[in-house]
Amino acid sequence: MMNSMSRTQTSLSPLTRPDGTPIRILAVDDENSLTELLSMAMRYEGWQVSTAASGSEAVKAARDARIAERKAAQKAEEARQAAARAAAQAAEAAALAAAQAAEAAAREAALKAEQEARDREFAEREAREAALEAEKQAARDARYAARKARKRKGR
Repeated sequence: MMNSMSRTQTSLSPLTRPDGTPIRILAVDDENSLTELLSMAMRYEGWQVSTAASGSEAVKAARDARIAERKAAQKAEEARQAAARAAAQAAEAAALAAAQAAEAAAREAALKAEQEARDREFAEREAREAALEAEKQAARDARYAARKARKRKGR
């Protein structure tokens, strides 16, 4: 009972190679009913089955399978290389974007520093002009006070 239970459980999961690809088999027999029976049983066990009715058909099927396998491997390699190129381009684009953002931030900081320097110069000029105006006013006030004092003295 336990043996048939474990067999059923394993037959439900497909058989695969260590790399995850399915295990394939080519069944060859000149009697179609035997080939179909054998392939049905193997499919039930999780195998990937192809059939052929003769030796020449089997050789052609095996050759075609190898060619298809090579083409698939080549396409997979091309896809991997394309993905690597895309990743490199994405990294380059990200680096360029970061450099542009840093450059923009540096320009903004420089402009802000220039504006602060202009504002400081303006404030200093205003302060000098206000001090000069205050000196002039003080001189006028002193002259006025002196004239007033002379007038009082002269009376």
